Amino acid sequence: MADSFKIDFQPPGKVESGDLIVFVGDNLKPTPAVAKQIGSKAVDLIAKAAAAENFKGKPKSAMTIVVPNGLTVDRLIVIGVGGEKDRKDMDFVQLGGLISGKTNGKTATAVLDLPGIEVSSDAAADIALGVQLRRYSFDRYKTKKDDNEQKGITRLILSVADPAAVKKTYKARESVLQGITLARDLVNEPPNVLGPQEFAARAQALTKLGVEVEILDDKAMKKLGMGALLGVAQGSARGGRVAIMRWKGGKANDKPIAFIGKGVVFDTGGISIKPAAGMEDMKGDMAGAACVVGLMHALASRKAKANVVGAIGLVENMPDGNAQRPGDIVTTMSGQTIEIINTDAEGRLVLADVLWYVQDRFKPKFMIDLATLTGAILVALAQEYAGLFSNDDELAERLTAAGKATGERVWRMPIGPEFDKMIESKFADMKNTGGRFGGSSSAAALLQRFVNDTPWAHLDIAGTAMGSPQTEISRGWASGWGVRLLDRLVRDHYEG
Repeated sequence: MADSFKIDFQPPGKVESGDLIVFVGDNLKPTPAVAKQIGSKAVDLIAKAAAAENFKGKPKSAMTIVVPNGLTVDRLIVIGVGGEKDRKDMDFVQLGGLISGKTNGKTATAVLDLPGIEVSSDAAADIALGVQLRRYSFDRYKTKKDDNEQKGITRLILSVADPAAVKKTYKARESVLQGITLARDLVNEPPNVLGPQEFAARAQALTKLGVEVEILDDKAMKKLGMGALLGVAQGSARGGRVAIMRWKGGKANDKPIAFIGKGVVFDTGGISIKPAAGMEDMKGDMAGAACVVGLMHALASRKAKANVVGAIGLVENMPDGNAQRPGDIVTTMSGQTIEIINTDAEGRLVLADVLWYVQDRFKPKFMIDLATLTGAILVALAQEYAGLFSNDDELAERLTAAGKATGERVWRMPIGPEFDKMIESKFADMKNTGGRFGGSSSAAALLQRFVNDTPWAHLDIAGTAMGSPQTEISRGWASGWGVRLLDRLVRDHYEG
């Protein structure tokens, strides 16, 4: 994001220069107030240009008129919001991204008066958030910067009815923006820069926001009996870490809510090594941990009124002479044993110990873990939804609702005794893979053995968090998926 860029909120008024952005429905007409503001000549010009360019005012469509007759602005940008049906589920964050993508003058003004749509303070703040998310880029390792992409604009004015109310609402969105940016940066970092220790140090930096952070090293984990996590870490020259982050924004006696992230900073597959093609993407196998750190930043920054625990297991899965083998049996912190069938099914081993540690130490109201856990979830849900597995209907329903509200959608998948049976082992309490079929569900069944009776949800984000599809608000490789979803969940249900 360019440091010089600024968003301002101002009341409606005449726009003299730069880009002017207005909105029309499928009848190609702006609202009466906007029509009055831009004048009848500009309204007629929109209709003529639309006919020439076959612009129908459909949602997410846009048309640019350069040096528009009757206006002093450089460009008139017309964005469609569609008909009545299209307007019911308007995603204002995505709309903000679309606005950002269409501007390239030094200054731009978007008149947030949309036909048939009420733009509340919340909606306007979401638009501003979308604008900023679109501007994200990760180019710190490029010696020659690309100046063509979004770098020209230095100021965007959002014209709103009540600027003071929108500014106040946007402050909380800025905290979420910072959390998403942090999560994206972590996922995008190269693995030689971001090992387990360096990742733990990034988590430690949250102390500046009032988060209490504790780091467990190999020695501490060995003392606790985290044999499953350490089994993954033992093949790397870089030791594992667990970072525990605590934000105490709620009442002293309130049980905390807990978020756990898989942080495999690089995953070769270990002895069961992956194919070389595409292995560079395995730097993103810590996207669950990145989300948890980003979420903790967002909650602490906006001073959320909740007690929250974030815990991340950080390891590197490498195939050296000390690496664990297929056939090994590890003893988890819970005392349960796991036979290693495939060393590339390592994320569940990391989570098994961290989940047990969190439920045992903090006795939380619920636990939600996030992990780029299985390729099988991509087969089931592509990159459109994260897989949701849960032992608690209320928690699952709340996550689903938060997903609909934010656009970070989840789809509930089955978990039950049939999948438990798939991970039965001849030699240990369980094995770490259940075979090719139902791979996401059998992985979730293993995790469920480490949560006891704690309400719990597992989000398999292998399809949504890295190598993410291009959207109006995510143009890079890492989306920062989950920060908005979980911030919304906390905001809607768990702040007292």
